[in-house]
Amino acid sequence: MAPHRKTRPPSPMGMRTPALATAALTSVALLSQTANASPAAEPKPSLEEVQKKVDDLYQQAGTATEKYNGAKEKTTKQRKQVDTLLDDVAQRTEKLNEAREELGTFAAAQYRTGASTPDTASLLLADNPQDYFDQTQLMSRLTSRQKQAVDDYATQQAATTEKRQEASESLETLTTTQSTLKTSKADVQRKLAEARGLLSKLTADEKARLAAIEREKQEEARRKADELARQQAAAEEQRRQEEAAQAQQGTGTSTGGTGTSTGAGSASGTDSSTTAKADKALAFARDQIGKPYVWGASGPGSYDCSGLTQAAWKAAGVTLPRTTWDQVNVGTTVSVNSAQPGDLVFFYDDISHVGIYIGDGMMIHAPKPGAYVREESIYYMPIHSVVRPA
Repeated sequence: MAPHRKTRPPSPMGMRTPALATAALTSVALLSQTANASPAAEPKPSLEEVQKKVDDLYQQAGTATEKYNGAKEKTTKQRKQVDTLLDDVAQRTEKLNEAREELGTFAAAQYRTGASTPDTASLLLADNPQDYFDQTQLMSRLTSRQKQAVDDYATQQAATTEKRQEASESLETLTTTQSTLKTSKADVQRKLAEARGLLSKLTADEKARLAAIEREKQEEARRKADELARQQAAAEEQRRQEEAAQAQQGTGTSTGGTGTSTGAGSASGTDSSTTAKADKALAFARDQIGKPYVWGASGPGSYDCSGLTQAAWKAAGVTLPRTTWDQVNVGTTVSVNSAQPGDLVFFYDDISHVGIYIGDGMMIHAPKPGAYVREESIYYMPIHSVVRPA
């Protein structure tokens, strides 16, 4: 009789196995897709943020440009110094060789006549014969002319060695400055490339809106310039009235001239000379309007900011240094309200920009890459200081 087997009912867990497997596979697939998905893109900056970033990059490029200008100016000076030293070394070396030849002549003559031993001749031709000639027994054999030749040789040798060392040190300094020049140039180019990259990503509509933001900034700066012009005009009118009142009072109380008139005339002459120079500088600057800004340029076809101010005052007979950092220290610092045409207006905390004041809160300056020399409100950028160079 066959054994009786009891059929086992299907397990509830076994019935759910296909469903669980399907869910697990689905979860794995979703997790895989999530892992392989690209990270979320960064939010696009607003136009205001783009403008600020571009303005900051231009300012940083301006700072790097001034570093470049300073290094270039220093390189030029050091190159001239090195060339002068090398010329001096060449001349001294020639004199040293002449002195050596004269010593050789004496040594050869003594050797032929038997006046000295062969050893004496070799000593006379040695690199440092003075050490040997200091010996009494050898010096006694030399005539006064020969002794003078030895002294001349020793002097020339010491001087030539000193100048060679000086030239070597100057060359090392020049190499360091040239390295700074190269670094500054690369820094400028990198900042400008980054700014151009930001602007190139804007659509035509965004560029138009950015231009509108720029116009608003310029209009606000112009309103501030107009206000400064009104303040300066009022101050000038008050000064004229006070001078007229003083002159009238002086006429009523005095019957003749006094010694003070001579002093006033002298001051007037000084002011006249300063004004004449400022007028020449301004005339030159106006003639440059429309020429492109090019970093590191100082004319005549293009300028950067300090290159323009340097060239303008040079036309007036006043020599300014090349960089904004040096120009700000040349002349007398005055308040913004006291600014006169021809004064230099410096901008930013790091003094990386400069323009030449033309009156009524306006200036002529070389603004930035892609722009041209133009008139603009001095309030377009944060003012650092005003300096009167003449």
